[in-house]
Amino acid sequence: MSQKHPSTEKRLFQYAWRFKKTILIGLICLVFSVALELTGPFIAKHLIDNHIVGVANHYVESDETQGVEFQGQTYERVDRTDLESDQIVTLYQDGLSFYFFEDEVPLNASLESAEEDSFILQYQGNSYEVSGQQLQMTDVYQFFKGEINSIIWLLVLYMALILIASFFLYYKTYLLQFASNRIIQNMRKDVFEHIQRLPIKYFVDQPAGKIVARVTNDTEAIRELYVKVLEVFASGIIYVIGIFIAIYILDPNLATICLVLIPVMFIWMKAYKKIGGKYNRVIRETNSNINANINESIQGMSIIQAYGQSERMMDEFEQLNEKQRNYQTRMNTFTAWTSFNLVDALQNVAFVVFILYFGGAALDGTTIASAGLLYALIDLLTRLFEPINQIVSQLAQLEQARVSGSRVFELMDEEGEEVNHEGIERYLGRVEFQNVSFAYEKDEYVLKDINFEIKPGQTAAFVGHTGSGKSTIMNLLFRFYDPSDGKILIDGIDTQKYARQQIRQHIGIVLQDPFIFTGTILSNITMNDPAISREQAIQALKAVGADQFIEKLPNQYDEPVKEKGNEFSQGQRQLLSFARALAFDPAILILDEATANIDTETERVIQNALNVLKEGRTTLVIAHRLSTIQQADQIFVLKHGKILEEGTHESLLKLQGEYFNMYQMQLGRTSTNVS
Repeated sequence: MSQKHPSTEKRLFQYAWRFKKTILIGLICLVFSVALELTGPFIAKHLIDNHIVGVANHYVESDETQGVEFQGQTYERVDRTDLESDQIVTLYQDGLSFYFFEDEVPLNASLESAEEDSFILQYQGNSYEVSGQQLQMTDVYQFFKGEINSIIWLLVLYMALILIASFFLYYKTYLLQFASNRIIQNMRKDVFEHIQRLPIKYFVDQPAGKIVARVTNDTEAIRELYVKVLEVFASGIIYVIGIFIAIYILDPNLATICLVLIPVMFIWMKAYKKIGGKYNRVIRETNSNINANINESIQGMSIIQAYGQSERMMDEFEQLNEKQRNYQTRMNTFTAWTSFNLVDALQNVAFVVFILYFGGAALDGTTIASAGLLYALIDLLTRLFEPINQIVSQLAQLEQARVSGSRVFELMDEEGEEVNHEGIERYLGRVEFQNVSFAYEKDEYVLKDINFEIKPGQTAAFVGHTGSGKSTIMNLLFRFYDPSDGKILIDGIDTQKYARQQIRQHIGIVLQDPFIFTGTILSNITMNDPAISREQAIQALKAVGADQFIEKLPNQYDEPVKEKGNEFSQGQRQLLSFARALAFDPAILILDEATANIDTETERVIQNALNVLKEGRTTLVIAHRLSTIQQADQIFVLKHGKILEEGTHESLLKLQGEYFNMYQMQLGRTSTNVS
C-alpha cells in the first residue's frame, strides 16, 4: 500500500519552517516598518484638523503674550486654553474667505448673507445674526503664523519615521530573500540527492528532459514562491491587518464594513486555485515535454540530419509549443479578466460605500467628519488596495509554484534505495547465479532459470543474438536491477545483503560506448576520488597505452575535456575508460565488448590494454566479436533468456551447435547481427 504524503502546501511550509528564525525576524521588521509607515495618515489628520483647518475655530481673549495678535488684542483657541470667558469670538472659514465674528457661532454653519459688518448664518434649521468682518490675507496670516513651527515639526517627525521604517524594510527584504534562497538551495540539494538514490528503472522509464525540467524549471518556479510570493503575501497580509487596525482606531463602523473584503478575497483565491491550477498543470507538463523533445533532438541531431527528419522533429516541437502557448494564453486571459478587474471593482465599491457612509451621515446631521479624518480614511483606503492588488497579481505565480511543487514532490516520493558507502572487504571474485530469472515488465521474462559459476580470476564471455539476455546478466550483477527469482552470489554472499553502493565498490564496468565527463583527462580517470593519486592515474593511463596520444596534447594529462570527450576518437575514449577501471582496481570487471565499434588497427591496441586490465581479476565479457574471446576460460551461449551452451572456445566448436554456427557466420563475414 502506497504511503500517504502530506499536501504540497504543507511540505512547502515545512521547507520554510527550517528557516523560521530568519523569517520571523524578517516579519518582525516588517511589522515595525508597517507600523511606522501607517503613522502617516494619523500625522496628516492631526496636522489638518489641528494646524490647518483647525485654525478656523473659537477664540477667547487672553493676557498671555504667546497667543494670536489681532487688532491690538491677544486671542487663544478655546481647545488650547483653560481660560473661561463669556466673550468667545469665532474665526470662520467659508471656502477661501475668512471672517472674524464677535460671537460664538457653529463652525459648520453655512453663510447665508453678508452686509458690511452684519452676517446671517444657518445651522440645522437655526439662524444666527452676528457682527464681524471679512479678513484680508495679512490678517488671516496672524492666525496661521503660530502653526508653522508645529507643521514643520510634524513633517520632520513623519520623515524621520519613514527613514526608520526604510531601515526595517531593508532588513525585512534582506532576511526574507536570504531565507528564500536558502530554502530553495536545500530543496534542490534534497531533490538531487534523491535522484542519486532512484533505481535505474526510473531513468529508463522517464525521458532525461522531463527529469531535468523538474530539477531546474520547477524548482525555479518554487524559488519564485519563496523569493517573491512569500514576501508579497507576508507584506500584504501585515499591511492589510495594520490598515484595518488604523481604520478601526479612526472609525470602528467603517472598519467593520470593510471586513467584507476578507471573505471575498478568500473565496476568490479558492476559485483561482481550482481554475488556475488546472491550466498550470498542463503548462508545466507541456514544458517538461518540450525539454524532453529538445534533449532528444540535440542528442540525436546527427541522425536527424542524416535521415532528413528535421521537418518532422520541428512539427513535433511546434505541436508542444503551440499547446503551451494556447494554455498560457488561457491562463493570462483568465488572470486579466478576473484578478485586476476584481481589485478595481472592489476599490470602486469601497469608495462608493465611503461616500454613502459619510455623505448620508452629513445629510441627516448626525455626523460631520473633519477634513483630517476624511483625508486619513481616504489615504488608508487607497493604501488598503495596494497590498491586495499585489497579492492578487501574485496568484498566478503562487499557483504555478504550487503545481511545480507537486511535480517536484512527486519525484521525491518515488521510492529510493538505501545509500550506504561503508567499505566492505575486497572480493576474491567468485560469481554465482543460482536459478536466476528476471523480467523488466511483469511476466515478460528476459532471463529464465540461469545457473553458472565463475571462479576467481577467470574470464567468462557471454554471447548470443540481440535480446538473448547478455546485458541483463551484467545489469543484475552490478545491481542496476535485482532478480525476480533466484540468487546472485559473490564469494558465496547474496548481493542483496549489502546496499547497492557497497556491492559496486569492487566491481568495475567498461561500456561499449564509454562516457567521458567534462573536466580534464586526469579528472576522468580519478573521478575526483581522493584515494586515487595523480601518479596512480598516470600509471593506469600508461599501462593501457593511452600515453601514446595523451603526451602529444598541449597540456598532456591535464588537457581539458569537452562534453562527452567528443574531441577524442572512439578508440581513445575507450582507452580512457580502461585506465579509469584500472585505477579503481576492481576485483570483478564487466566489459561490454570494447572492440565492437573500433577499426582493426586500433583493436590491437585495445586488446593489449584489455589484457592488462583483466590480469588478476574475474572478468565478465559481453562478446560481439567471437574472435576476441577465444582465450576465455568459459563461454556461455544465450538464446531467448536461457543458457543454451557453455564451455571453452574449442569445446563449443566441437559441439557444432549454436556457437559453431555464429562463429562460421562471422568467419564468412556475413552481415548477421550477433550483438
